[in-house]
Order: sequence, then structure tokens, then C-alpha cells
Amino acid sequence: MRLVLLPLFLLPIVLKVHGQTSLVSRIDDKSQLLEKKAVEWRRDFHQNPELGNRELKTAEKVAAHLKQLGLEVQTGIAHTGVVGILKGGKPGPVVALRADMDALPVTERGDLPFKSKVVADYNGQKTGVMHACGHDTHIAILMGVAEVLSSMKGDIKGTVKFIFQPAEEGAPEGEEGGARLMVKEGVLENPKVEAVFGLHIDSQIEVGKIAYRPGATMAAVDFFSIDVKGKQTHGAYPWSGVDPIVTSSQIVTALQTIVSRNLNLTQAPAVVTIGAINGGIRQNIIPESVKMIGTIRTFDEGMHTYVHKRVNDISTHIAESAGASAQVKIDVLYPVTYNDVPLTEKMIGTLQNVAGKENVMLIPAKTGAEDFSYYQQKVPGFFFFLGGMPKGKNVAEAAPHHTPDFYVDEGSLVLGIRSLSRLAVDYLDKSGSKSK
Repeated sequence: MRLVLLPLFLLPIVLKVHGQTSLVSRIDDKSQLLEKKAVEWRRDFHQNPELGNRELKTAEKVAAHLKQLGLEVQTGIAHTGVVGILKGGKPGPVVALRADMDALPVTERGDLPFKSKVVADYNGQKTGVMHACGHDTHIAILMGVAEVLSSMKGDIKGTVKFIFQPAEEGAPEGEEGGARLMVKEGVLENPKVEAVFGLHIDSQIEVGKIAYRPGATMAAVDFFSIDVKGKQTHGAYPWSGVDPIVTSSQIVTALQTIVSRNLNLTQAPAVVTIGAINGGIRQNIIPESVKMIGTIRTFDEGMHTYVHKRVNDISTHIAESAGASAQVKIDVLYPVTYNDVPLTEKMIGTLQNVAGKENVMLIPAKTGAEDFSYYQQKVPGFFFFLGGMPKGKNVAEAAPHHTPDFYVDEGSLVLGIRSLSRLAVDYLDKSGSKSK
């Protein structure tokens, strides 16, 4: 047998590559072994959903799991948020991984054996509660990541902060919550986070695939209300009053010209939607007032400001022309979910290695919104989408998010665990090596 001796100067490189390869294999193997446990976690959370700022039992289960793993655990952040801190055995930077925990006021319609039958109060109304956006899978995935990485703590070059966040879908009326409050209460400090990663399951992307976009990925979102006040009168004598219903109809139609006629859509997409109109109580009474509510979605700051102005101008001027008045209120909810371009370029190779280059897709911007954007305002962040649609299913037949028939394939969980685990380890390895 012939022995091949390596030059001494190559030995550290070989050892490093071997060590990294070994760590990758351990992540993949451990993730696969966790599949059954992750499915059980997900089903438990799905069957017992809780609304935003009310995730008490969910947070309790998460905290218990993190403590069992030996992590430093903080609770009660932004009402019900939980943070676990894993300090690696080697020096390095701090990276954060985030999962959201809240469910939606949606009554589940499917026939899953772990279907939600929970009913709760939402802004004064009784409603079914359902994980209709897949946050149950996000919790299970991040719990899995915590277990995988804690099992190889000694080989991790830095610190991993696991953020389990409440109220991503928005806090109840009159309350603060979500990522904005988490940041306000210092979740990115002590230890200070250098980069943050997050994922979102997608019921209309096939299992095994990952989708992403550098830069502006999801829209800034605003909610608005328009109160139109006229003069009440008998429906048989409309000339005796000022009809706020007709006026509101004209406002709705005119608002559509903001996107179609006022904005340069080759620059960035935008949406102005009226979601509800409420006014009147009887066929033959013209009411005194009508209230409309809606949402604005933009990707460009200049367009964002301009849309606000146009919504206000159109509403007030049309109302004035009819002899009515309109009061417009716009609440800015989430900024643009913006994937830091250098960070995305640095880490996309990790996702390609995990899922296979052919399974990682570049996608157009989404007009949905995510409060993950608040973390990205403070530190570089990368947010991507994990396929949850069963293989071979027609996208047109896959129920979208926020609907009673929403469904995800649990075969997505292992890829989610592997993806976030590898992103954390690879980022810490690359950043730690660069800082030497």
C-alpha cells in the first residue's frame, strides 16, 4: 500500500473542510431523526391554536422544550414571546432565528384528525381559531432546530438566539405586539444580534422547494379607514339629504385609479383595496354615515407616501363635492420585508446545498406582508419561503393562506429544520473565519 503524505501547510485546510462536512452530516442526520417529533409538535400546536398576544400555552410548551435542551430561556417578551440562547463552544458572532406563534380568527373546514375546534373572542366577536397561515409548522421547525444545534453545541462558533414571536398577524385592538414590540423590548440585544434568518411555509409552493428574493421581498402594509358623513333622510326623498352610500361608491371607484393611473408600476407594484363597507340599516332610510376599511401595499417609499396623499385627497374632495365630508385615518403597520442583498448572496449557496440547486427558486415580490421586516430594519436579515404543497398537486387547487381549507404537507418540516440549522452554522462559520 502506498501512503500519500500531505504538506503540513494544507493540513489545517483539510481539517477545517472535514470538520465542516462532519457537522453538515450530523445536522442532516439529526434533522431526519426528528421528523416524527416535529410532526407531533406541529399537530399539537395546530389542534390548540391561540390568537396574537394570547399564546400562553404555546409559549409554555416552547419554553419547557428550550429549558430541557439546556438553553438560557427568557419569557414574557412582548407579552408571550420566548427567547432561547445557545452559546456555542467556540467564540464567534450572534445569529438569530425567528418563528411566529399566533393563529388566525378562521374556522377550520377540513377533516384532519388534529383539526382545530377552538373558539375564542376576537375584537368582541366569537370565532373559530386556526393556524391558517402555517405558524404551527414554524414553531415545530424552530424547536427542531434548537434540538439539532444544542446536540452539537461544542462545535458551534458563536451564539444562536431562537426567537419565538407572538402576534405576527397583528395585536388585538388597543394593544401593542409582534416583532415591533419584540425589538422595542430589546430582543436583538444582550447579546447583540449580527444577522437574522426566518422562513415562511407556503401552501402553493411544492414540498422540497425553497423560494427567495433579494431586496424588497414582501410589501409594506398599511390599514386605513374612511368615515363618510352625509345627511340622513327618507329613502323616497333623497334630495332632502346627502347620500353617503352613493358618495362612498364614488370614492371606492376613484381609489382604483391611484394604482391604474397615478403610479409608475414599472418601478414597483402597489395595491389599494377596500375590504369592507358598512352603512345603513333599512331599505328606505338613507343613513347619516358609511365607514369603509381597506389596505395599502407598496414596495417603494416615495410611492408609499404618494398613495397616502392620494387616498386622503380623493376621499375628502369627492365627499366635499357631494356635500358630505370624509375623514381618513391611515395606520402604518409593517415596513417592506427587505432581504439584505449581500447577506442573501452570501447564504443562498447554503440553501442550494440543502435543497439542491434545482429546487431553489428566485421569485417575484409578494404583495403579502411580514413583520419580520422590523428585525430587518435593525440588522441584516434573510427571509425565504418553504414549500408546503403536496407533490403533484395543482397550484390552482391548493388553498391559499388565511382560508378555512388551508393545508400544508408535513413532509416540509425536515427541510425547514435542515435549512435554518445550516444557515445558522454556515453564517457563524463564515463570519467567524472572516473576523480572525
